[in-house]
Amino acid sequence: MKLLVTGGAGFIGSAVIRYLIQATNVTVLNVDKLTYAGNLDSLSAVANDPAYHFSQTDICNAKALPQLFTEFQPDAVMHLAAESHVDRSIDGPAEFINTNIVGTYTLLEVARNYWQSLPHEAKHKFRFHHISTDEVYGSLSDTGAFTEDTPYRPNSPYSASKASSDHLVRAWHHTYQFPVVTTNCSNNYGPYQFPEKLIPLIILNAIEGKPLPVYGKGENIRDWLYVEDHAIALYLVLTQGKIGETYNIGGHNEQTNLAVVQQICALLDEMRPLASLQSHQQLITFVTDRPGHDLRYAIDASKIQRELGWQPRESFETGLRQTVLWYLENQSWWQRVRDGSYRGERLGLNR
Repeated sequence: MKLLVTGGAGFIGSAVIRYLIQATNVTVLNVDKLTYAGNLDSLSAVANDPAYHFSQTDICNAKALPQLFTEFQPDAVMHLAAESHVDRSIDGPAEFINTNIVGTYTLLEVARNYWQSLPHEAKHKFRFHHISTDEVYGSLSDTGAFTEDTPYRPNSPYSASKASSDHLVRAWHHTYQFPVVTTNCSNNYGPYQFPEKLIPLIILNAIEGKPLPVYGKGENIRDWLYVEDHAIALYLVLTQGKIGETYNIGGHNEQTNLAVVQQICALLDEMRPLASLQSHQQLITFVTDRPGHDLRYAIDASKIQRELGWQPRESFETGLRQTVLWYLENQSWWQRVRDGSYRGERLGLNR
């Protein structure tokens, strides 16, 4: 299989490509604009593999994309390219509208035109896999979980832009019979995650002895999914999922933000204790909450388990331990990020 992956230099995209190159017979073309969060260092383990190819191309570029499709001749597309950080969407929503909505539309049209030109058998096998988020569903109360039938109620510019892209993909399937599958995932974590997100930000701040910012009272709840488990699920949906269907992917790991931070502190107390012999928890600092912060997300992943046999291998405890250890052992990777595009500053205050 020849697979065109958008956003493959990002956190989830790079995990997907590492899995594809190392565990399958797929040949990959990574199409990535290389924004601040795109990092080719995350693909160093597969960069020299003959099955890996890269093109620095913006998915909004309607002139460049058709040539990539013509030259590479993909059997499928996995669309992961997106602006993804809620706080950045609060400060500057325009880029989210452009990349997540206009970019998805542009990619859909180029992919559809390519698909229509294929011979019958190749056309029948072609798939367009759109990767989205559970945030499109809005916020939950203390009970319940998002299913594939939960109505959309996005509450941030980021989630609204992703909801819009989901609707475009659905419309292209129903209007043009374009062969799509869609997945909506819970919060990902693991190695190579850009440190604006909660878990890597807390790990790196703790390593450097900086305050550990917790929004509000830390009561917001998220379902956490280890990124390598997610990569396996995505390939499974692409190859075995039913055309036109949506599959929710979650880790069955609901945690409050404060509990996540406390568990990171406990692991670092064990792995790299402070010279003062005090707990890293002394660094926890409660800060002004994010505007419009959704209270709780939880994924019902029973459909993908029932129909495709997928379930996460990692518990939150095992995945978090591996993640903390990775950041401790890979300072050269995150130090280049800290020295460049992001230094841990607070985003999303809408000032």
